[in-house]
Amino acid sequence: MVSQKVTITNPTGLHLRPAGVLCNKAMEFESKVTFRFNDYHANAKSMLSVLGACVKSGDEIEVSCDGDDEEKALQEVILAISEGLGE
Repeated sequence: MVSQKVTITNPTGLHLRPAGVLCNKAMEFESKVTFRFNDYHANAKSMLSVLGACVKSGDEIEVSCDGDDEEKALQEVILAISEGLGE
């Protein structure tokens, strides 16, 4: 299992469109992809779980990946978040 903290940089946080981008990116990998925000643990492959976290711009989350392709999954998910999730 690998994990890394990252700050949400897109101006609207994880609302519907960027949450969809995050879910689609996470689904590209076999590894389990989750993130933690405060005490909330979210499955990054579930739109409802991501939206339920209520993450806003400037919030820091910790992304964790566990599985055969965990290193690549973490790298790609962190990159997508850092680049603003399409916004």
